[in-house]
Amino acid sequence: MTTPLTKILVVDDDPALRQLLADYLNRHHYDTLLAADASDLPERIVRYSPDLIVLDRMMPDGDGAEACRRLRQQGEDIPVILLTARDETVDRVIGLEAGADDYLGKPFDPRELLARIEAVLRRKKGASALTKDDPVHFGPFVYDPVRRQLSRDGEVIRLTGGETNLLEALVSNPGKPLSRERLLALARDDEEGVRNDRAIDIAVLRLRRAIEDDPREPRWIQTVWGVGYRFSP
Repeated sequence: MTTPLTKILVVDDDPALRQLLADYLNRHHYDTLLAADASDLPERIVRYSPDLIVLDRMMPDGDGAEACRRLRQQGEDIPVILLTARDETVDRVIGLEAGADDYLGKPFDPRELLARIEAVLRRKKGASALTKDDPVHFGPFVYDPVRRQLSRDGEVIRLTGGETNLLEALVSNPGKPLSRERLLALARDDEEGVRNDRAIDIAVLRLRRAIEDDPREPRWIQTVWGVGYRFSP
């Protein structure tokens, strides 16, 4: 069984640069996806589930740093490397403050970009490996990601597969607002009908009934108006 290739989404308005990076990264065993602008970036993330985004800072349709900032506000933690035609300190600071994982000024050698991609992915993988199997404790509850099991004071709480997927997505991103689109991608369960925004809302309601003292005044799963939901341990 072959290992799936790591997906890199390159967003840049320069078609020649996009193709150059696609050819170079593909030769180094990456699956490269291309986009000319960031107008539908959240939708592309949901559709293609890239492992990392290479994002141009200055594009005709807007600022890549601002697009990165919006992703972070929505709870999206996918790694982002910003590209810019300017390599000044203030631009690097703006990019990093927006939530970018790294920053590279144009012109650059594709080998340097490749090295930075691999470094960011290693950091991401290392951070995930430290916590992905650890039980999550909140109040009287414990969620065990290995068993995919929620318990309260040692008693197992029965959840459907879709509800478990949703809970796992929320507790894996504590304090981060997650959009309904992002939750839909993480919690999708076709057998149980978790296929649209309304289904996400219903699954959240069921989870609240299972874990909240008062589902109308939720303590653990909070609504973030205009965005989606947030797990608040």
